[in-house]
Amino acid sequence: MDSEHQNSSLKCSSSQMLPDPKCTNPFCFFCSMNEPDPSLRRAKMVQCFKEMALRDDQEHVLVLSGLWNIAMTQPDDPEFPSLGIFECMGKLIDRGIKDKEWLLRGQNIYIPYYAAHIIGSYTMNKAEFAESAVTLGVVLPLMELLRGKITWVEQRVAIRALGHLASHERTFEVIAEREEEIIELAMELACNCLKTIYIKFLGVKDSKRLKYHCDLLTRGLGGREIENRKAEEWASQLQCWSLYLLNCFACKGRSVSLICKKHFLKDLCGMWGGLGNRTSPGGIGLIRSLCNTKTGRESIANVEQVILSLCKTSRSSDDWQYMAIDSLLLLLKDTDTRYKVIDVAALFLADLVELRSLNERTKIGEAITQTLLQDYHKIKYGGLSLKSQSAEEALKEIWELKVERRKREQLISEKELKERKDLARILKQEGNKKFWSGYTEKAVTKYTKALDLCPLKMRKERIVLYSNRAQGFLLLRKPEAAISDTTRALSLSSAERPHSKSLWRRSQAYDMKGMAKESLMDCLMFVNGRMKSEQTKHDKIPYYAAQMIKKQMNATWIFAGMKSKNKLEEKANKSNGGNHGDQTEKRHPHYYSRRIVG
Repeated sequence: MDSEHQNSSLKCSSSQMLPDPKCTNPFCFFCSMNEPDPSLRRAKMVQCFKEMALRDDQEHVLVLSGLWNIAMTQPDDPEFPSLGIFECMGKLIDRGIKDKEWLLRGQNIYIPYYAAHIIGSYTMNKAEFAESAVTLGVVLPLMELLRGKITWVEQRVAIRALGHLASHERTFEVIAEREEEIIELAMELACNCLKTIYIKFLGVKDSKRLKYHCDLLTRGLGGREIENRKAEEWASQLQCWSLYLLNCFACKGRSVSLICKKHFLKDLCGMWGGLGNRTSPGGIGLIRSLCNTKTGRESIANVEQVILSLCKTSRSSDDWQYMAIDSLLLLLKDTDTRYKVIDVAALFLADLVELRSLNERTKIGEAITQTLLQDYHKIKYGGLSLKSQSAEEALKEIWELKVERRKREQLISEKELKERKDLARILKQEGNKKFWSGYTEKAVTKYTKALDLCPLKMRKERIVLYSNRAQGFLLLRKPEAAISDTTRALSLSSAERPHSKSLWRRSQAYDMKGMAKESLMDCLMFVNGRMKSEQTKHDKIPYYAAQMIKKQMNATWIFAGMKSKNKLEEKANKSNGGNHGDQTEKRHPHYYSRRIVG
């Protein structure tokens, strides 16, 4: 947007705006806004909204820019929704779609974007506003934008508005009248929006980018770097809002069979949801909603890739860790899906059985334990066997830790308990000496013996032992064992102050396995912890952590896959003597960096 438009936005929302004495337009929005008589002002505003869609006036863009600013900052203000703004915005979108000559005249190309954005902002919180918008016919114009009648920029604000309308009980059914088409379009957008935005905007030369897209992205500030950064943010938002709309249906148990397409469930695993968008369920959140339905659980249990993704997220620092755990517990509690997932899930959830709280939920470890062991007696006494011997051993270990060992330690005397504490400390010290002397395997053995002896209630000591043993596994190039031990150490530490060394060590282990997202999340949490700690909050971010963040941010950049694919296609074109395509410079992903300062 150029600076003139930006200044007009500010003027529109200013209560000190003065009418233009030279203005001769009887339906001038700006003059009507400054009418001192409240009743006359309202009457003039009603007339303005009625006339706006009927007239050709280049002032429309300035008006909508101002209304956009007001709607964004005051979405719950009832004034404009009561004066006919929804009908006006719907008609403007409809005109832009049907009258291409009008749309391309002057600056009218901006109008459908602003109109859809205004509808979305005003229907975000208030059910009565949403009802009014639906009654006044905004759904059909928004659907046209969603179908891609203009560009992806308009699709972004259309799906946002439709998601808000679908989130209210009283307007959901109106959206659901177009259920099948909306689900298909939302799924297609969620899967392909990154590719579309990369091919049509980020991956092309500056001269080939649509100017009005650049203006909307930068709000008049300009510059390629700002354009790139905002395009990344908008791409994430488009995916987030697509998932949000799908989740509105899944939460009601609607369209589950349509959503549970195998290829889409696989794609969902890679949809983070955006760290800056706290209202998005992300891919994991939608999977959890599906797991609350019978059809969803049966579909998800049959896709091994989805189960593995849930398991990985369940023992990571991902914001949606608790959603992944919830999903796995729902699958394990259903007798029809339990034995399709337990062979994989038990190996991961075994590391979380001592987790006390997560995301304000308490006793999460106990819930995991009870779910995993609900029919363990059948395995213990030979009536049931799992496909995986490793899974059976994991359940046996949980039984020993949470049942048998707990009972034994309740019965032993204080004297014996003290002896075991002292012996565990001695073994830890011996392990440390072996470690620093270069005898890593012997150090790991000492730490293992110390863990076997260390009483369960000595949580701090066990945290250190697990973390130290994980460091040994790192040096032995056994990343999976290191991930298991660091996860156990983190489960024993508090959710508010997770064990710092374990976060860093798990980040390294994930890096060894090529799990960039998980490594990045742990490293960011490690840095956050240092910044909050009284001992280290004034220190600089350690160089090794900064390097890890840089590496993993490049690997997890939202367009990393698109860029790699584009390079392969360019290479293939070059070898075939074809068109090399547009080149794009290397960019650093700024979108996720806000997590560092949390």
